[in-house]
Amino acid sequence: MNALLPAVAEELLKEVKKAFHETSKISDELLLALKFVFGSSALHALDLVDQHSVTRINSPSGRMVFQVHGSSGKLYTCYASCHYCSCPAFVFSVLKRNDSLLCKHVLAIYLSEALGACQERSVSDKQMSHILLAKEEE
Repeated sequence: MNALLPAVAEELLKEVKKAFHETSKISDELLLALKFVFGSSALHALDLVDQHSVTRINSPSGRMVFQVHGSSGKLYTCYASCHYCSCPAFVFSVLKRNDSLLCKHVLAIYLSEALGACQERSVSDKQMSHILLAKEEE
């Protein structure tokens, strides 16, 4: 996590990773903590993780971006380094209303990495440029 989340969120995600590494599951207490810290996004993000919807894309130049297939089937580009997502919920709930720390897609990135469920894909630098410059479909 390059950009900082509030300390409680950072610690919680570390605990999830540690617990899953040790027991291959997430305790009810940690699930409740996720719900408390991240609200309804937690359940939706876990759903995305279960569906293997998160892909980390790397290029030879060292660029990295995530793509998340949303529950509607739409593909969102996310940047974990700054907790950004191209989805409308991010703009509305995180940026405008400021009532969420993250959208479900960015949270799914962190959870999929913690749970070892993140897909991996390598692309050329040219392909990465196309991903980074892609416009959202209207």
